[in-house]
Amino acid sequence: MNQIVQNLMGMGDITDQVIASDLLISAKSGIKNYAFAITEAATPEVREALHQQLNDAIDLHGNISDYMIDSGYYHPRNVNEQLAVDAQTTNTALNIPKP
Repeated sequence: MNQIVQNLMGMGDITDQVIASDLLISAKSGIKNYAFAITEAATPEVREALHQQLNDAIDLHGNISDYMIDSGYYHPRNVNEQLAVDAQTTNTALNIPKP
């Protein structure tokens, strides 16, 4: 059913890319927030707990990045390829039928 709704809306496979991109951005934000929180922690125990959470967030970011690279959604080493993907994503978003 979900694929039918996506196709009707003209989105196709773009939703996986959008979800992965949002998750990657959230993971990056979490990493920044954990790093900041570590500098503000009052006790070694809290710092250690935050360090573990930071490491987990870094691992998650790596996993998401690998998924996006393997899926062709993200090209961190080739700007031209990334620009092409971004342009295609933009065109798809602009051509989504408006209700």
